[in-house]
Amino acid sequence: MKTVAVLGGGIGGLAAAYYLCKSPQVCKVIVLESSSRVGGWLWSTRRADGAVFEHGPRGIRPNGAVGHNTLNMVDELGLGGDILPVDYSHVASKNRYLYVNRTLHKMPSGLSGVLRTVPPFSRPLLLSVAMEILVKKGQEEDESIHSFVSRRLGKELADIAIDSLCRGVFAGDCRKLSVRSCFPPLYNAEQSRGSLTLGMMLGSGPSPPAPPPGPLAQRSVSEAWAQWSLRRGVESLPQCISDYLQHSGRVELHTDTAVQHISPTVSGWEIQLEDGIISADHIISAIPAKALSSALPPSSCQPLIQQLQDIATVTVGVVNLEYEGAILPVTGFGHLVPSSEDRGLLGVVYDSVPFPEHNRPDGQTTRLTVMMGGAWFQEVFGDPDTVSEETLLARATEAVSSHLGVTTAPSWSRVFLHRDCIPQYYQGHFRRVELMQSFIKEKSLPLSLIGSSYRGVSVNDVIFSGRTAVEQLLGTGV
Repeated sequence: MKTVAVLGGGIGGLAAAYYLCKSPQVCKVIVLESSSRVGGWLWSTRRADGAVFEHGPRGIRPNGAVGHNTLNMVDELGLGGDILPVDYSHVASKNRYLYVNRTLHKMPSGLSGVLRTVPPFSRPLLLSVAMEILVKKGQEEDESIHSFVSRRLGKELADIAIDSLCRGVFAGDCRKLSVRSCFPPLYNAEQSRGSLTLGMMLGSGPSPPAPPPGPLAQRSVSEAWAQWSLRRGVESLPQCISDYLQHSGRVELHTDTAVQHISPTVSGWEIQLEDGIISADHIISAIPAKALSSALPPSSCQPLIQQLQDIATVTVGVVNLEYEGAILPVTGFGHLVPSSEDRGLLGVVYDSVPFPEHNRPDGQTTRLTVMMGGAWFQEVFGDPDTVSEETLLARATEAVSSHLGVTTAPSWSRVFLHRDCIPQYYQGHFRRVELMQSFIKEKSLPLSLIGSSYRGVSVNDVIFSGRTAVEQLLGTGV
């Protein structure tokens, strides 16, 4: 393998380049990023006074094979000393809220929480869980998350808790999203054990093969981390990978370099850029599915192009706010809002609670992030191209005022509109991915698909997809 081109300089593309760089089988790696910066949706603002604000993902989970894999990478890059861990005993881990009927409700937790009736729910959660074991296994090969949870745990949980969760994780509608693709452990638990409860207790199948946990991953287990960030923000992870790649001597990293067209050659691909052509033996595509579909040659890749175009995405408005003093009426991770309460507002994260280290060091402040739109963006705010920052800021500050009783104005704010930032795994998504992989294999295309468009939208999933693609390409561990 002489030259591998990686399309996209987000965390997935950078991770793939990192793993390629560690193998002697690859002579040259070329990373092509269309924007002026690397890191994709991992994006942090570090103010001159020391405050840090996250515009995309913030806390990263350490759990499981994919979580350990990310921590191994953090360790290898020498970022372990910058880790900010939040353990399960922390108030941000124990306290999560729902905003229902114009009131904040703490989500049930602990034994007393599941044994008693806790608003906004009309019966104890334990009753739903106990009844779930008696529910028959579904016969469909896929199902919406709302249908699955309604069938197994009751409509109330699906309407309130699961609706809110899907808005928080995917900015999406649980009535359209696939349980099989969005929450594989739930689907697998029912398939293998006939019950979510039994599946969680007894296991629901093998976890993905992964390297053994390194010192940092072992520490995350022994210290019971629930999530972690980095002292200078999560963007320092892609920036550190970028520095590693550029010092390796084997990687060319190009920003402001959009891929216009790719066409097959006898030995691989020809990649058409605005100012030239690059040849590669293999392409690892970490760009969104729709972006790849417009670059592929219709003459030889039409079935693949169609499948890629069918993967929908949603747009999310993110507003970072800073207030002087301690203004929160409750402490916790934040609150989510079900679509029945407010279709446009997804939730509010209380950033200062899990990561007070990101506050400016002098004087007490409160940092919040308000998330809006998602699957409901156009319905509520109209065309993303015409919505103003002022509109989004006004909606965010109004939500903080009405939900949290905050009467003062923020002392600092920043508005971001993330267009098409989260892929939506609608029912049948797994079949679409299977068809794409079959086409690539059948045509012997030197092409790997990674990133959030296919098998998981979390930072851990995206990094792991880069590792898996490299291992499959080279036929060896990395």
